[in-house]
Amino acid sequence: MADPVVHVEGIEKIYDLGEVKVHALRGVTVSIQPGEFVAIMGASGSGKSTFMNMLGCLDRPTRGRYLLEGKDVSKMSRDELAAVRNQRIGFIFQGFNLLHRMSALENVELPMLYGDVTRKERHERAVEALVSVGLSDRKDHQPNQLSGGQQQRVAIARALVNRPAMLLADEPTGNLDSRTSIEIIDLFQTLHREGKTIVMVTHEPDIAGYSSRQIVFRDGLVQKDVKNQARNARKDLEELPPLSDD
Repeated sequence: MADPVVHVEGIEKIYDLGEVKVHALRGVTVSIQPGEFVAIMGASGSGKSTFMNMLGCLDRPTRGRYLLEGKDVSKMSRDELAAVRNQRIGFIFQGFNLLHRMSALENVELPMLYGDVTRKERHERAVEALVSVGLSDRKDHQPNQLSGGQQQRVAIARALVNRPAMLLADEPTGNLDSRTSIEIIDLFQTLHREGKTIVMVTHEPDIAGYSSRQIVFRDGLVQKDVKNQARNARKDLEELPPLSDD
């Protein structure tokens, strides 16, 4: 078996709020293998958002280790962590986080501006990423000319463009209607079949049901960690009633 993309070992996170100490994570150990599609779930205050911030190198554990592709990122400097976030993690957000005065292509090129990538290669890789999410014909459109689902596809292309070790999606269907949500999950399942590693935070059990594994947090601990018999998003889309012309 290949080395895990993610290995967190005994991580704790304690927020010191003066007289009160909040134990957000209480000694979590989890490994995520290459090519897994993992859904992270849990009620508000369960620790899932703190865990997501740890995986995204947005926060450091109080105790424990976090290995990303075998490297202990919990001990890296701020500059090293910034490079990891840009190069090895592809972020996908509920609110898309696109720059509205830029085209889809320019938005996808953004992560490469901070690396040693020529203008020609930036263009080629951005076009390739947009093709992979089915938006090659929208590359010159600005976000306000795109539907919510199309904007999320641009955001996914942007997350893919640096060929990261892991896609980290925070409530990626939260701003989308039911049909569009399943279309985005169908895209995630396609990327999963291609071998991409995807970690998705969601509060929706139906959406989590499309993943290959579910990890449920409660009170700062992993309450449940199970493999999924993932539902087929493409099949579910085909069974939805046709869109009305009204």
